[in-house]
This record gives sequence, structure tokens and C-alpha cells, in this order.
Amino acid sequence: MAQLDTLDIIVLAAIFLGTVAYFTKGTYWGIAKDPYASTYAAANGNKAGKTRNIVEKMEESNKNCVVFYGSQTGTAEDYASRLAKEGKSRFGLETMVADLEDYDYDNLDTLPEDKIAMFVLATYGEGEPTDNAVDFYEFITGDEPSFTNSAEPALGNLRFVAFGLGNNTYEHYNSMVRNVTASLEKLGAERIGAAGEGDDGAGTMEEDFLAWKDPMWTALAEKMGLEEREAVYEPVFGITEREGLTKDSPEVYLGEPNKMHLEGSSKGPFNAHNPYIAPIAESREVFTVKDRNCLHMEIDISGSNLSYQTGDHIAVWPTNAGKEVDRFLNVIGLLSKRDSVISVKALDPTAKVPFPTPTTYDAIVRYHMEICAPVSRQFVATLAPFAPTEAAKTEMSKLGSDKDYFHEKISNRYLNIAQVLEDVESTEKWTAIPFSAFIEGVNKVQPRYYSISSSSLVQKDKISITAVVESMHIPGRADALKGVTTNYLLALKQKQHGDPNPDPHGLTYNITGPRNKYDGVHVPVHVRHSNFKLPSDPSKPIIMVGPEDFLYSSEWEEYGKILGDKFELITAFSRDGPSKVYVQHRLQEYAKEVNELLEKKAYFYVCGDAANMAREVNTVLGKIIAEQRGIPEAKAEEIVKSMRSANQYQEDVWS
Repeated sequence: MAQLDTLDIIVLAAIFLGTVAYFTKGTYWGIAKDPYASTYAAANGNKAGKTRNIVEKMEESNKNCVVFYGSQTGTAEDYASRLAKEGKSRFGLETMVADLEDYDYDNLDTLPEDKIAMFVLATYGEGEPTDNAVDFYEFITGDEPSFTNSAEPALGNLRFVAFGLGNNTYEHYNSMVRNVTASLEKLGAERIGAAGEGDDGAGTMEEDFLAWKDPMWTALAEKMGLEEREAVYEPVFGITEREGLTKDSPEVYLGEPNKMHLEGSSKGPFNAHNPYIAPIAESREVFTVKDRNCLHMEIDISGSNLSYQTGDHIAVWPTNAGKEVDRFLNVIGLLSKRDSVISVKALDPTAKVPFPTPTTYDAIVRYHMEICAPVSRQFVATLAPFAPTEAAKTEMSKLGSDKDYFHEKISNRYLNIAQVLEDVESTEKWTAIPFSAFIEGVNKVQPRYYSISSSSLVQKDKISITAVVESMHIPGRADALKGVTTNYLLALKQKQHGDPNPDPHGLTYNITGPRNKYDGVHVPVHVRHSNFKLPSDPSKPIIMVGPEDFLYSSEWEEYGKILGDKFELITAFSRDGPSKVYVQHRLQEYAKEVNELLEKKAYFYVCGDAANMAREVNTVLGKIIAEQRGIPEAKAEEIVKSMRSANQYQEDVWS
């Protein structure tokens, strides 16, 4: 994700009148972002059972606890898996994890009282359900959901717990878990313990989850008569080394997402399960400074049947940096076996292998594991028993149990799992950790989503992205924190411009892909459609607000010359001069003009940082309306909310 607010920012505010939107069609209205990413499942992994009846599935697999998840970026799915594992190891529950889109919900009224349902639900965008939870949400919050029986109350038998993943910088904070909990209780279901709420905006998601789950388990154990036992690691996946196969064997996956890609016959539709290997038609630097990179890339989708509209997002499927792959394999003692072929099999019939097999250790770590992500305190605690020395075991246990100590030593430095293991014990290898524990405990690599910065009318067969390459110096770290995908894209750009061995910021990438199938500078992508759209009526005025460096400055100048008085560009250079001038200050200065445009039903667009800029813009806009129209601020705030509801006020923001 391009965290522009953490770098040398120049804030740009653009006020457009109607025709500019239709002249440029938002040609460069978009910057790199990575707040959301659809959960993708390997097409070759184990599928959910044939039945869509969850009660039937639980009965046939002898389960008494189901953990449903609604996930957009994979985090909710990860928490669901962790809850299921903990329920099994600590309390002996027979647990299963369930994707909400894999099952029907009209039979929830038949779930026996001696079974428990857990819901881990992320809120997406402006209070919306995640893609995989849309049908469930519409059903359960509907006016009269129809269930199998005619009992009153309909869900009087259902016992449930709930945890939500949200972001307080958005107006509808954690609305998914709040609305689902309210609907379930309205239908007669019994909630056990408090409904938890994690806050990504405050950076406390992990600790919010940990603080919620312990009292939840206490309440659940009391209600269900569960007895806690000493937690023992029980693998979900079995791993077998395949002596007769090598990495050159045609049936071995080396990072291909599914069988079509393995056989070299990948066909559409291209989506979150099946990426298109797209040529990069053009790449160039937008910044002129030496110590920072901002990329403009043109991705060719002409051979894919993919289509997009201005305002949509493109997903880039990243590859982990070679340096981090080597670090991970080395610290767990598998560097010499990186190319050994293994098969991975689910030991539980309800579990899914998160990637196709047979494959190699290297391919799993390079293409399928988020090895560069910050590590969770709970995962560190689960690895403590496998430490190579008593001193390391003691340190891992302390890190796992002491919130403040973990923050000081680990999370404050944004260390990934391999860095943590190196930090705790650098001499001995961590060979006792079962590889299955990493498959279960390290999230799957997720596609990164970027705002499309090109016009679908001007270039329907090419998608542009504008991405600041992330490389941040963190106190207490020897090396910089580097963005996984933006540095991967920088390596592709360097390759395209003649560097045979690109090494951006000290990182190397296998940019030619599995079996060199991406040679010629290709990148795996798919498109996600968005509700961030220009008005259908071209006569409506448009106000656009965005923080960014003065990108494409010559093109803005050109548009100004062509459009004349139909276009006005207002800049706010927040890092220039003795005082900081932000975009919200400029809005206030132009309060009269802004209000006049709004009274003409102007559409208002905000793109950028949710935590600071977007929130301030929202507040200032309410004040402008109140001052200019002589109404109370509370009434003005209601007007802004109504604009949001009518899609007259739209945001494409990240935290």
C-alpha cells in the first residue's frame, strides 16, 4: 500500500466543473491503495462439502462448533481459523471453519442447542458486507427471513458468539457485526459473551481480538459445560515428502494458482481465483527525486476479456522477495530442502489446503505465504514449545503472554515471523516447528488492490496504476520496512528498462514467475468493480479532493488550458513554508464556491488517507454547509450523511 501520508506529501485539491469529468473521465484520478483484497482460494485445494446444509455438514463430520467468516482481506478468515484451533486444543471442541458463501442459512433454526456458531465478520468499505458475506447479510437482516421450521422465535435454538473487524475512521464502524448480532438476537438467538469489535484504524485489531476471546471462552465454557485442558498442538495438515518427484516434474506446482496455469492453458474468466498473466506495456517513474520512487504502469488486458470502468480497482498478485524467502527457509532449517517436493493433505474433512499440491517448500513460501506481514502475539505463543533452546522457549513464552513486552520488542518494529525467530535465537535453527504450523498460522498471500488511474473510454485495453514504492525506516530495525507489492512492481519496471537482475531496495524477485511463464515482464492481475463512479448526468458539477505529490503536473496544466474557466485547480502544499496548509484549509477558503456547487447538486469525491485527511474533509464540509446556509451544524452533518447515502459523496480511501 502506498502510505502517502507517511512520506513527503504535497496535498492537491482539484475543483472541477461538469465537463472536465467527461473530458478526462478521471484519467489520473487514482493512487495506489491496499485496504482491501478479496480472499482467494486455490482452485486445486479441498472444496467445501457437496452439501450447502451446514447442520448436515456438521453432523456428517461430527462437529459441534462452526466458525463462519466474512472476509475481504483474509484477516477475518485467519481469526476464524485461530478460534477453531483454540477451541479444539483448549476445550476439545470439534470445530470447523466455514466460508459464509459456501452454505445456505435457512436451516440455522435446526442447529441443535448443544452446538455453537461463531461469526467473525469484517466490515468492508462504507459499512458493507464482504463479498463472500453479501447473501448471508441480506438474508439475516431482511424483513422476514424464511427458515426451515415455523418456530417462534425462529432462532430460539441458536447459541452464538461474534467478533467484528472494523476501522473507526469510517462512518459505519463495525456495522457488519453490529447489524448481524442485532438481527440474530431479534430472531431469538442467544449471544454468549460480548460481541467483540477490532479496530484497524487505531492499529489495535490484534490486541482487541485477544482481549475479546479470553472472556468469551470463559462465558462459553460456563454455558456449554466445557472443561479446559492443557493446549496441545494438533496439526490440521499432513505433509509428505514425495521422493519420486522433482521440481521439474510436470505435475508439481511451482507457484501456479490452479491446474490450468500449471498446464499452460489458462483461460477466463479471470477473477480472484484465476488471475490473468498480463503484459506490462509501459512503466516509468513519476517522481524526479532520487530517494523515492513513484511508478506509472500501463497493464495490457487486451487478450483477457477483462473490462473495467473508471473508478474500479486492479488486483496485483505479488511474489515475496527472494531475500525474505531465503531468510524464512534458513531460520527454520529448510534452505537446503527448498526444492524438495511435498504433498499437503487436510487431516480434517472440513479443512481446505490453501494452495495446490504437490509443490515445493520454496513455492509455498514464495507465492502462498504472507511471510512479510507483522506477526501476531498469539502465533508467537503457539511456537514457544518448539523453540530450539530453553532460553528461546522462555523468551517466546514471555512475548506471547506480555502485551507490553511484545509491543516493545516485536510489533513496534513491525517484525515478520522469520525476523522474530532470528531475533529470539539466531544461532540455532528452529527445526522443531512443524511446517504445518506455518501453513496454519501464517496468512495466505492476498492480491493487492490499486485504484485504476486511467480512463476506460480513452484506453479500454490498458489499465494504469500510480504507485508510490514503500520503503520506510522504522526505529529499532536494521533494515527498512519495504512494501511487498510495490517493490515487486519496481523490479518489473527495472527489468523492462534493461536491468537483467533488478534489485530494488536490496530485494530480489523471481519476476519471471513459475517455470519462467511471466518472462517478457508480465504480472498476474484481475479486476474488481467498484461503486466509486462519476455521475451518470454529465451536467452535474464535480468537486474532487485528494492528497498526493504533484503528480502529472504538466497534464493538469494542459487540461486547464483546454477547459478554460470550466476547470479550476487549487493546490495546498502542506510541507512548504513555515506554516502547514492542508486541503481542508483550502476547502474552507473556498467555502462560498463549494456551497454553491453543492446547491447545484455537485458530486463530491475524496481520495486518500482515511484516518486524517478524509475525516477532516468530512468535518469541514459540514461546517461549510452550516455556515453558508445559516443552519445548525447537526443539520449540516445530516445533509452530508444524506449525500453519502445517495452516492453524491464518495470516498476511495485507505488507513
